[in-house]
Amino acid sequence: MRRGFLALVALALWVGAAGAAGAQQPAPRDTVLADTAAARRVRGDSVRQGPPISPTNAFLRSLVVPGWGQARLDRNVTAGLFIAFEGLAAAMVWKSQWQLDFARIRGKYVRSHTQEREDWIVLLVFNHLLSAAEAYVSAHLWGFPEALGVRAMPAPGGGAAIGVVIPLR
Repeated sequence: MRRGFLALVALALWVGAAGAAGAQQPAPRDTVLADTAAARRVRGDSVRQGPPISPTNAFLRSLVVPGWGQARLDRNVTAGLFIAFEGLAAAMVWKSQWQLDFARIRGKYVRSHTQEREDWIVLLVFNHLLSAAEAYVSAHLWGFPEALGVRAMPAPGGGAAIGVVIPLR
């Protein structure tokens, strides 16, 4: 157990160092490359900057600790929700294990407590995977405009309708 934890910490440090090293590379100065789409991806647009970490880096961070990739992408509410659910699920795994041990001593309801513990373990793993996938997608959609809105509109026939406003450039 201790070796696994140390391996996860080493992986997290390695991912963090790789992200920091990739973020500090200077932009290319070649005049031919300066006008290409590849150069804009490397440097970022002058109006919309690229994400602070790569999508893969965000994925790996949130796979190790749910919410870490989101926090690095300045999505603190989402990171907090993933961390809170992680704590809840871990506490419930511990509680259901305690209840299972007690049920084994009594010899009653062992099967239902075993199922409950397995359900919480599945939710814990699902939270890790969902957090990693959400961080990956968030890093890809970093420059997407945030000004989406919902507006009440008159409907044909005198009723009310809801419309979604999507600004396009």
